[in-house]
Amino acid sequence: MKALEAKVMLENVRKICLALPEAAELIDGFGHNTFKINGKSFVISGENENGFSLSFKSDWETQEILLLKEHFYKTPYIGHHGWVSIQNPAEEHWDELTDLIQEAYLRAAPKRLVKNWNELYNR
Repeated sequence: MKALEAKVMLENVRKICLALPEAAELIDGFGHNTFKINGKSFVISGENENGFSLSFKSDWETQEILLLKEHFYKTPYIGHHGWVSIQNPAEEHWDELTDLIQEAYLRAAPKRLVKNWNELYNR
């Protein structure tokens, strides 16, 4: 994977995450771009020898369903907390990833933001 492709993917993640109320980006101690709400991580992205990776907070049920798909895998070290990852997501995965990132955000967001989100999107 070329560095330019990874940069484009990171920009996609940034666009999705930073559009969410009060979301913030920081670089963690491992050099990963980490997206947080109220101090809680909901998305982590980075590069390794295999290319671009994206990890997001999930619940057990969603994790179980996603792991049945060949392109998702349990995130190393934090997968036992429900985190799921994808390596070098293809263009056709981004609609699903947008939904999964928004769900990850709602799992980490304070109740007032979840309530506002649900009211705004009639959930």
